[in-house]
Amino acid sequence: MVSVGSKALASRRDRTCCNLVEDNLMGREDKSYNQGRKKKGMGRKAKNDSFGFDADNSNKSVSGRATDGAAKPKKSSKYQNTFSEPQPSIVRKQVDPETTKYFSEIVNLFESDGVDLEERPVICGNALEEARGKEFELATDYYISHTLQILLEGCNVDHLCDFLRGCAKVFPLISMDRSGSHVAETALKSLAMHLQDDEAYSVIEETLTNICKVIVASPVDMMCNCYGSHVFRSLLCLCGGVPLDSPVFHRAKPSMILAERLNLSISSAPGNNLSHHHQGFPGLLKFLVSGMLNCSEEDVKYLLVDQYSSLVFQTALKLFAGHDQQLLQIIPVLLDCRKENLTEGNFIEMTAVGDIVELMKEAAYSHLMEVILAVSPESLYDEMFTKIFRKSLFELSSHQCGNFVVQALVSHARDREQMEFIWEKLGPKFRDLLEMGKSGVIASLIATSQRLHTHEHEVCKALADAVCLPNESPRSVVDRILFLESYFACVEKSNWKWPSGAKIHVMGSLILQAVFKFQNQLIQPYIMSLTSMEVDHVLEAAKDVGGARTIEAFLDSDASGKQKHRLINKLRGHFGELAMHSSGSFTVEKCFSASNLSLREAIASDLLSVQNELPKTKQGPYLLRKLDIDG
Repeated sequence: MVSVGSKALASRRDRTCCNLVEDNLMGREDKSYNQGRKKKGMGRKAKNDSFGFDADNSNKSVSGRATDGAAKPKKSSKYQNTFSEPQPSIVRKQVDPETTKYFSEIVNLFESDGVDLEERPVICGNALEEARGKEFELATDYYISHTLQILLEGCNVDHLCDFLRGCAKVFPLISMDRSGSHVAETALKSLAMHLQDDEAYSVIEETLTNICKVIVASPVDMMCNCYGSHVFRSLLCLCGGVPLDSPVFHRAKPSMILAERLNLSISSAPGNNLSHHHQGFPGLLKFLVSGMLNCSEEDVKYLLVDQYSSLVFQTALKLFAGHDQQLLQIIPVLLDCRKENLTEGNFIEMTAVGDIVELMKEAAYSHLMEVILAVSPESLYDEMFTKIFRKSLFELSSHQCGNFVVQALVSHARDREQMEFIWEKLGPKFRDLLEMGKSGVIASLIATSQRLHTHEHEVCKALADAVCLPNESPRSVVDRILFLESYFACVEKSNWKWPSGAKIHVMGSLILQAVFKFQNQLIQPYIMSLTSMEVDHVLEAAKDVGGARTIEAFLDSDASGKQKHRLINKLRGHFGELAMHSSGSFTVEKCFSASNLSLREAIASDLLSVQNELPKTKQGPYLLRKLDIDG
């Protein structure tokens, strides 16, 4: 059995906002946005020569805001020039030996399993009373902070709230510390657990009110700190009544965002099931967000382009999704429009449009604008579409950050009229966008065409034309889309060959999966290309995750049974080999379902040849049962 102390130690992993592999899925060129927490020491690594604020780097946030007020603006942004007064610096006292010994004994007690379940809350409460007046020093001590996490998880709600009230004035400073941030997060998660008891609501509300008042008095540093911003978002989620560790609100994984944009199913995506809501504090949520927006105009300009404060704003926007009145007060400020008496159709000043377009070329603001477009009330979306994007659509589509904003704009287009304008500007630019590596814009356009049932024929034709030379047969359309990067990197495109052994382009595969959702008569060039593919290429594609998903999309399409059988026949004799691959097993199942009797017998025969090895694979037992190979 793993001890309580061991569990606490094991929990000290990097809390990076997003997995890099999934970020590659979205094609983000700017990796620093997602790697910041990892790069800047989100892992709680001990240092022999530092205490508390990790003397070498924690006295300043990752954004470059030092606690003495000195600023180090990022070179990549021309907007980060002025700042408000930061949180006051506090000299952290070293924990005295007697206190250190006391908390070490507490750890030993828990690790020895010498505490009964009924005694645990009492012991945790007594230990937290010993921390009174020393909360800051203990929470920011690398070793004792581990113990505090155990105590905060095991104590009752009264002792938990006493601890938080005792450190309310320094809660932002604790949150901005590498060790302290874990303590703050643990305390908030414990509060969420205690909200299951209705009687605890009032004391928790009082405690959170004290903390929120301190944060709102000076929110900028906490928002811009890699540790503090994470705690800030957890606090927003707690007040909003949603799970604190939900990726939907903390930061949605790129795979989830992309699945939504391409009309792919995300019902089983991690964190998508938000049924475990708890009671929230809507008044405190509004109070926190109001405090964020009440910063000086200079501070807001800085916050918009800082990668960590951008994440805080994104979480706040998602929590207010569907609450149009609040969004109409928040979003204009994020668009740098602060004028009074805002009215429908008059939210955005034309004089600010140029600055907004330039802001969207900043990595952090482009992420923020994606969320703004996703949650905006229809009237505000229409105004942004008309005033901001009409004259900058292709310019932004061509930019390494701006193209993701365009993807969001296209994905949330409200009607056919808007799609008509988008098509007019981007339809003739398919080849240009693919050459620039902006295939995500095209993928979003294809998905929106399907959703709004407009320009479907034009989209399919434009994509095929973009990867074909003039007067060339579309026979190689699928091959080239599967290897978009390889094809467009080739100087003599007429001499391009299937790059054997290369990994299939993720976005190219997703584009083809979307294409095969169109009606049969619209996608004949793609069907002809796939069914004419060489046997070796079909097999190689089926062994690649992206290629396998493309083949499966074709087998689920409106193509005729004869066309599907033609492709399945190319894999004849290789189904056993394919079934041994984790991704290929799903393709085998799809092939079996789409086959006639003779092809099913051929598939079963192939699987019998690996019947002894197949059960050792992850999907093998399921596949043997599903296809009833023994039968």
